Amino acid sequence: MLTGNYAQAKLVENKSEKVVDGFYSFYYQAEDGQKLKYRFYNPAKTGSERKYPLVVHFHGAGSRGDNNISQIYLAKKVSEWSKSAGQLCFVFAPQCPSDKKWVDLDWSKDSHKMPENPTPYMAMVLNAIDEIVKNYPVDTDRIYVYGQSMGGFATWDIICRHPDLFAAAVPVCGGGDVSQAGKIAHIPIRAFHGALDPTVDVACSRNMFAALKKAGGNPNYTEYPKVKHNAWSYSYTPKLFDWMFSQENVK
Repeated sequence: MLTGNYAQAKLVENKSEKVVDGFYSFYYQAEDGQKLKYRFYNPAKTGSERKYPLVVHFHGAGSRGDNNISQIYLAKKVSEWSKSAGQLCFVFAPQCPSDKKWVDLDWSKDSHKMPENPTPYMAMVLNAIDEIVKNYPVDTDRIYVYGQSMGGFATWDIICRHPDLFAAAVPVCGGGDVSQAGKIAHIPIRAFHGALDPTVDVACSRNMFAALKKAGGNPNYTEYPKVKHNAWSYSYTPKLFDWMFSQENVK
């Protein structure tokens, strides 16, 4: 995945910031000087030869900034589940800077065209994943992605750009490019949206679901009839994570 100015990048642990709920503070340092702050949940410091799933979490617009902490509020959902389920895993939770986007799209529209190139922040996410896989014992057949709102758009975008990377995806109240559905029809996907969402039109999820079905996929879509934008409050459950972690890439 590494390309261009990101080819000589590195992952740097920021030891001056405290560990929060098991999430260590890091940043991704690109060759051109750009940085992507992120938190990394790593309970598997055992030195064993066993490999562990990697979960990528994309936060929504409300968690943007540079404090490298706001984004773990919902990333903790999966780490807390993993502890109770006895399923060790890595969790990668990057933070998008204020006033920037994971995907350069107009969230108010009900249809979207995937930009030809990823934003600098999505490009750094992709390359950071590549570096994490190189540096940690990641089970590359069990890499998962989930995100809500702005992060829901990011989830659709990243699986369309790299359809063979992820074993499962959970986009919540987001949207994508229906013309890309054929690329991702093989991926186990569970999408969620509130029918009364005033921020992201529910048609965004409905249209992606229909396109995936038409392309021969078998997605699962849940629409909450009385819910507005906070569909994640209802969808991020132990049952969902049980399902997600049961998925595996077949090669």
